[in-house]
Amino acid sequence: MSATAPVEVIRGDSPLVLGMPHTGTWLPEEVRARLNARGRALADTDWHIERLYAGLLPGATVVRATFHRYLIDANRDPSGASLYPGQNTTGLVPLTDFDGEPIWQVPPDAAGIEARRAAWHAPYHAALEAEMNRVRDRHGVAILYDCHSIRSRIPFLFDGTLPDFNIGTNGGTTCAPAIETAVREICEGAQGHTCVLNGRFRGGWTTRHYGRPAEGWHAIQMELAQSAYMTEAPPWTWQEARAAAIRRILGEILRRLDRLAREGEIR
Repeated sequence: MSATAPVEVIRGDSPLVLGMPHTGTWLPEEVRARLNARGRALADTDWHIERLYAGLLPGATVVRATFHRYLIDANRDPSGASLYPGQNTTGLVPLTDFDGEPIWQVPPDAAGIEARRAAWHAPYHAALEAEMNRVRDRHGVAILYDCHSIRSRIPFLFDGTLPDFNIGTNGGTTCAPAIETAVREICEGAQGHTCVLNGRFRGGWTTRHYGRPAEGWHAIQMELAQSAYMTEAPPWTWQEARAAAIRRILGEILRRLDRLAREGEIR
């Protein structure tokens, strides 16, 4: 089934690990053939995220899934449990896109989903867990900064327009207060931009699973509105001026968190 590695790891010496579960666009040909035309458009990709964060914090470790979320979603509970019970969302293997429209000609069955979990979801999280352990062993703490983006208007998932910066800590449970406070203060102070803490996006399965402050693992999710840095329609064009402004803010966030961890402010 596999013609590419499920995960790419760039190992660094910072206390920060950048998780990127939704930037990949690779699909096995047999899976692509089962998608309908709408599914093959891959509209729900976290477009340009690796470019947006590239070089912002030299030494940050990056763990990036290479496969598309339509194969299997690396940010969903492997049991299939919903992240947001009672709300529209997509599952471990999405059956619809973010607009609620079907994406498959031939949906996977339970056995197929389990095979995908073992071949793709599990290796991504094995790599992420290994890096979190390595970084914690080096620094005493590890901060997972989970990198995401999504279209700013998706009525199937949420009302209205998303703020530019959507910070998720699952109600403050996934990281030390100093981490949440630092990220919130920087985003609130970003002139011309909007933000929310634990709004529609409170942190996905990755943030909730790795957010174990008592064990020295801290996790925070950043869901960016794609309108803040790109065109939200095919061909999903990078907008240089907007992206440069967002990169300045993201760089400030990562440097602040790196400094807090190195100076012993997070324990």
